[in-house]
Amino acid sequence: MSVSVNGDERDEDDSVIGRAFMGSAVVFVVIGLVAGIAYFGLNQKQKSQIAVVDPLTLPERREMPKVIVPTIAWVDITESSGIHFLHDSGADGEKLLPETMGSGCAFFDFDSDGDQDVLMVNSCDWPDKRDESKPASTLAIFANDGRGGFTDVTKTVGLGISLYGMGAACGDYDNDGQVDLFISCLGKDRLFHNEGGKFVDVTDRAGVGGDENAWSTSSGWFDCDQDGDLDLLVCHYVQWTRAFDLAQEFRLLGGNERAYGRPQPFAGTFPTLYRNDGDGKFIDVSAAAGFHVLNPATSVPMGKSLGLVFEDFDGDGKLDCVIANDTVQNFLFHNLGDGKFEEIGAMAGIAFDATGAARGAMGIDAANFRNDSSVGVAIGNFANEMSALYVSRSRNLQFYDAAVANGFGPATRLELKFGVLFVDFDLDGRLDLFQANGHLEEDIAKVQASQHYEQSPQLFWNAGAETNTEFIKCREQETGSELQKPMVGRGSSYADIDGDGDLDLLILGCGQRPRLLRNDQKLNNHWLRMKLVGKVSNRDAIGSLVEVRIGDLTQSRRVSPARSYLSQVELPVTFGLGTSDLVDRIVITWPNGKQQIIQQPTVDQLLVIHEAG
Repeated sequence: MSVSVNGDERDEDDSVIGRAFMGSAVVFVVIGLVAGIAYFGLNQKQKSQIAVVDPLTLPERREMPKVIVPTIAWVDITESSGIHFLHDSGADGEKLLPETMGSGCAFFDFDSDGDQDVLMVNSCDWPDKRDESKPASTLAIFANDGRGGFTDVTKTVGLGISLYGMGAACGDYDNDGQVDLFISCLGKDRLFHNEGGKFVDVTDRAGVGGDENAWSTSSGWFDCDQDGDLDLLVCHYVQWTRAFDLAQEFRLLGGNERAYGRPQPFAGTFPTLYRNDGDGKFIDVSAAAGFHVLNPATSVPMGKSLGLVFEDFDGDGKLDCVIANDTVQNFLFHNLGDGKFEEIGAMAGIAFDATGAARGAMGIDAANFRNDSSVGVAIGNFANEMSALYVSRSRNLQFYDAAVANGFGPATRLELKFGVLFVDFDLDGRLDLFQANGHLEEDIAKVQASQHYEQSPQLFWNAGAETNTEFIKCREQETGSELQKPMVGRGSSYADIDGDGDLDLLILGCGQRPRLLRNDQKLNNHWLRMKLVGKVSNRDAIGSLVEVRIGDLTQSRRVSPARSYLSQVELPVTFGLGTSDLVDRIVITWPNGKQQIIQQPTVDQLLVIHEAG
């Protein structure tokens, strides 16, 4: 079409252009509106999406407490203190199992002068190997001068007796104020009555000698029926005879020479409970009380018992008992009252490891190591098995093994553990853990490069439950070299031998000299020690619970010296107070359930507290 330049044609064209422009504008407006609506909708959708999705919030970083393991100097004062003793296992090349299993020790105040004397249990030569030209090995007892110096008084007090001893339990069974002495043996056990610092053998009259063919191990005094006198529980290992032992082909893997045997070929045993019927006489009530535990598959005695500890695990006021068994399940005897017990170890979760397997359990201890309602049971197991730390959080008779989670277990796997103890070595108010270690076989390194006959004791510092590693293994730089020196460790015990408030260590060695280690810590922590004297309860107050309360913190200790392995610790209980120089009160719950309160006692002293009534 041609373009005209006259006005009429231009106006018509402008009209057309205008209409076209208006149409385009409408289109653009529509497009804009659509785009705007779309954008608005999209924008609103994005805002809606953002509104319902919470922004990522990182948790606050948890600052773990700074852990500084304290330095405690341990000094070996065995020779300088006057203790001269050599354990005689009777070993003469035949490799008989009892030779490698002993022995134990005890701290107790046999002469009632207020300090802790020491007993060491000895074995002896086999009868057909006895050299009559040499003095026979005997028990040994050393009197403390109150400052940590000792004098051998064995013959003077009537204990120069040769026997194949294993362990000791000390307790005033007739409530006359003198601590009596029970010795567990391979063969006939012995009970010695303390008559003013002299010991008289009353085994036959008391009726506690047991089977002359039995092998007794750990033992302990406790008031099983709450009648005010002490009863006696005696563990037994296996049914052993020399002929049966020699008939076994025990060899180290890959070796030709005879080795010490395993417990598996030997038949099991029952613990023995002797009820104190007064007038110095006891009755064997083991079967009626519930201590005859049978293997459900074979109906033969199940136990192969080495260690025991007493504790009120369900808080009902009655002492229960855990027995550590070697290669068979551990026992927990729940005290039902009236002298009756029920074995519930498997149901309680304390019988096996996490996979349901039995371990080679040796020594044992129990304590409120977290200063709360929970209670822990530490058990030392065989080489290449971790130690166990079974914990019940609320005294409900349900345990779980916390040894891996809190750092204790992995550091104990290689060692062969015997004496196990909860003890507050640095007096900071938290119970630490100690283990005496040593293998059974002198030549074990020939077939297992990771194993040694002599092994270092181990001390684990309690850093507190709030840390990621509750128990920390102390190194030589923190303990000094004398604690870490390897030995063939067996029984172990503790006491304040020099009256300075901290706890010293005694370790027995199989076929070796013992080691008395003085605690020379210089941390300036406060402490409080208590010895209880029963009046209505048994005179030793065994079974009492002592609580020390400082503000919201409560520490508790059970008066029950039977613990560790074949051994007994001192009767007084020790509380570390850390930097606190003020105690609000002491609460004592006596075995009969009655409470006694001492308000704001002065710290840094030993209190002797008599039961009211």
